[in-house]
Amino acid sequence: MHRIARTTMPLLLLGLVAGACSPAGATPADDGDGKATLTFLTFETPNLDAKYWDAAIARAEKKVPGVRIKKLVAPSADRTGYAKQLLGSGQFPDVMIAVSPSGFAESGQLAPFTDAELTSFTFPHSNPIGGKIYQLPYNTQPTPLIYYRKSIFRTAGIDAPPKTYRELLEDSATLKKAGVDPFVVGGGGKDSFAASYLWTALVGTDVYRKRPDWLAQRRAGKVKFTDPLFKNATGKFVGLVDKGYVDSSGLSRDYAATEKAFLAGKGAMYPMGGWFATAADQSPVKDDIGVFPFPTEDGSTVLPSYTGGGMSVSAKSAHVDLAKKFALAFNEDRRNLDAVVKSDGAIIAEKGYTPPQGMGPVYRATAEVYDSAVAADGVVNAFLVETGDDAMLPGTVDQSYAFAQDIIAGRKNADQVTRALDEAWAKADTE
Repeated sequence: MHRIARTTMPLLLLGLVAGACSPAGATPADDGDGKATLTFLTFETPNLDAKYWDAAIARAEKKVPGVRIKKLVAPSADRTGYAKQLLGSGQFPDVMIAVSPSGFAESGQLAPFTDAELTSFTFPHSNPIGGKIYQLPYNTQPTPLIYYRKSIFRTAGIDAPPKTYRELLEDSATLKKAGVDPFVVGGGGKDSFAASYLWTALVGTDVYRKRPDWLAQRRAGKVKFTDPLFKNATGKFVGLVDKGYVDSSGLSRDYAATEKAFLAGKGAMYPMGGWFATAADQSPVKDDIGVFPFPTEDGSTVLPSYTGGGMSVSAKSAHVDLAKKFALAFNEDRRNLDAVVKSDGAIIAEKGYTPPQGMGPVYRATAEVYDSAVAADGVVNAFLVETGDDAMLPGTVDQSYAFAQDIIAGRKNADQVTRALDEAWAKADTE
């Protein structure tokens, strides 16, 4: 992920600086029509492009009379980092989507949603911060699943996807022997997050499965990254790289190039979030793509997932109530929900919602894996994706992406990475 320049000031200090500047939220209407202008920070991807956002904003605007939306687009996938920059310059947006509330909420920059405002959501209390909800929990994203090319497996003599970690290693060795890269990974340029997904999977299967509140315990100082449980999971990630199952040249690929490489058959397996299903279903090889959860030692189902991703509202907005109404209108609009399902493979976490008809085979398979994990009580948090009281400390997620790149490039082993992560955590904990 291309990281924008970072300020070195702690977030709380940024809030104080921002308070001394004119707010960047709602401003008086400039057309004399009585409408309040709200700034809305969003992002654009190949799946969720400008056309999608413009149409979705227009639909929500119609449901909230008196509102005009000014769209702000983050210059990279790091919209949380960009939101910090906007806060520091006194331009914090009125509403924002898929921005981690951690840090912002604690420093009083976000307005909490009430229980009455959350009644339509399946998991209304997902990712609380101090017991309050600052981001609408509208969307569940399994992160990651393992997508695979059925034809490549068959050609290598693999009849079915692995169910245990031992089978995964055996299949990876078979693929490597056949001259195929087992895992297609990315992480280059602006998209460093993609380098971390095998790590996320292993922390889910080996750490969070045993201790679901592990990261909350880390925040409480009861565990460390250098403890055997976490270090062993990290060691498995290192082991996959050392065995040659992860192509380090993938670090030069950004998100789009990595997706293209997998669809072109440059490797057998692709660790990626459920949103990939949409791109897969739009490809000519959609019927050749299967999906499975990252295997556990004993074959049980564990699936890291995140529920949230919705709108947050600035507590300093000149029109907090209107901003909340817009946020809810945006995240509850059926056409907006259908559009994000079709565009980004979302699994909507709102009561009574059903996906639109005609979803493709990869999306349906993705949803089936998620439903099976729910039925097996195997859904756990997704390491590096969490927000709320058990999230990583501000700044440490970006550092973790860099550590994942170091592992794939062979620059660091499990001891070095976990020590460095503990050091980064200690520094962040004092800021």
